[in-house]
Amino acid sequence: MKIKYLALVLSLLLVIFTGCAQQKDTEPSPSPTSQNTPTVTPGGTSPDVTTSASIVDNEAAFLKAVSSTGTWIICLTKDLNVSQDIVLAGEFKNGKKDENGQDIIQRKIALYTQDENRNITNRFTLTAPKLTIESPKASIQHGTFKGDIYVSAKDFELVDATVEGNIYFTNDDAKNTFKMDDKSKVTGVQELKK
Repeated sequence: MKIKYLALVLSLLLVIFTGCAQQKDTEPSPSPTSQNTPTVTPGGTSPDVTTSASIVDNEAAFLKAVSSTGTWIICLTKDLNVSQDIVLAGEFKNGKKDENGQDIIQRKIALYTQDENRNITNRFTLTAPKLTIESPKASIQHGTFKGDIYVSAKDFELVDATVEGNIYFTNDDAKNTFKMDDKSKVTGVQELKK
């Protein structure tokens, strides 16, 4: 009986960890067993570094993961309601290099799971009063955010994501570098609000 229970638990963990594997070849597959930890520098002048994923299913874990000492990718495993405002903070490297050998800066909120063939198996909804994007090159992917988003950082992106609320840009750079693909939608306004 204990062996069957252990096998079931291990199988469920494998499914959860596989679900947060990456969509793009430029992104590493996060390793939940990775021992990498973020490097925090005074004044935030150098990027934080971590190549492991934060796989979260509760408010406390999520808030820790999105902080400046969190991880570059935050993966939900179910719908999540956060009772307070969220701040996606810090600058992170995703563990890959670009064609010039420079570290790739990226931050991702993954609102989905996927199978070993990278087919999306579940999509989730994250709900909060407000989400502030302070991390450069951040994205929300393959799910729904309910609430208003305030973008202060450059290169924020929606990938196959829905925002049930407004997107407010706090500066011209944030507004001018915002991108969303044709599968994404925003139900409210998208406007500059300094």
